Amino acid sequence: MASTIKFFLVAFAICVICVAPPRAAAGQLPPSYLVVDSQTGYVLIEQNAREKRQIASLTKMATACVVLDWAEKKGGDLNQLATISQAAFVGVEKNEVGWQVGDVVSLRDLLYAALVQSDNLAANALALRVGETLEPAESNSKITSATVFVAQMNALAKQLGMDRTRFVNPSGFDYKERPMPYSTAMDLARLTRYAMNKASFRFYVSQKEREISFNRAGKQMHALLRTTNDLLGTNGIDGVKTGQTAHAGECLILSANRPSEVIKNGDNATIFPRHLIVVILGSNDRFGDGERLVRQGWQLYDQWAAAGRLVDPKKML
Repeated sequence: MASTIKFFLVAFAICVICVAPPRAAAGQLPPSYLVVDSQTGYVLIEQNAREKRQIASLTKMATACVVLDWAEKKGGDLNQLATISQAAFVGVEKNEVGWQVGDVVSLRDLLYAALVQSDNLAANALALRVGETLEPAESNSKITSATVFVAQMNALAKQLGMDRTRFVNPSGFDYKERPMPYSTAMDLARLTRYAMNKASFRFYVSQKEREISFNRAGKQMHALLRTTNDLLGTNGIDGVKTGQTAHAGECLILSANRPSEVIKNGDNATIFPRHLIVVILGSNDRFGDGERLVRQGWQLYDQWAAAGRLVDPKKML
């Protein structure tokens, strides 16, 4: 009997370790995270998901959505060219592509650079170029195209019910920014659901590598982009975005899929898409935490599905 009890205690301890949530280092805020069923918006697990945090380059998801909405709803052309200006270098600490002032590149390739390799300069260049085509909310000679673009990002956030979000630039740069940008895991899950409903966005964030081209003083240049998402392509993960600054810590949003569940009832069949969204803010090990939360999310999803997929209104996005 004692050996049986010992076995179950050990088994229980192993289970607890397997699904243990991410922990914070000493002196650091605990991570904020959330796992949600993308189809219904039902929250499967959360911790501090409504706390305002810095979100670093996860901001670029909103930047991309504004650009894609502009293309889809206002007839904007993603093949349109943008010229890299000095203003695009604001908040750029790394220039891995090697951009120079005067480089000419398509908006489409700037989107790849911003989403695949999380390039700050590409996000800035998108905002500057697309912002030129957007009408400001008020007439003011001091309002720049970047300011107009960021206003559109915040308008999108309001539209999506992201009530605890403030964008201040298109890249997520937060060093000495005043006012500081912020969002929450809950709000970012809302943004992710919106973004992943766009086939073009899903394609961008699914790319492990992408070659882009641009013109420099009449010479055709090429750059190979590599994703910053180490988990892309593993365990059904097909996106989405990373972010990291000193203020934000390590941030990550993942999209994970399984084949749809088909339940037959006589001649009829009901299809349930199975798609999770995981948001992690302020982590010390975003990819380790991401793997654990995806695994735990599917365990909880299976339990929820087996119980009939009942949705508690208090646990909805």
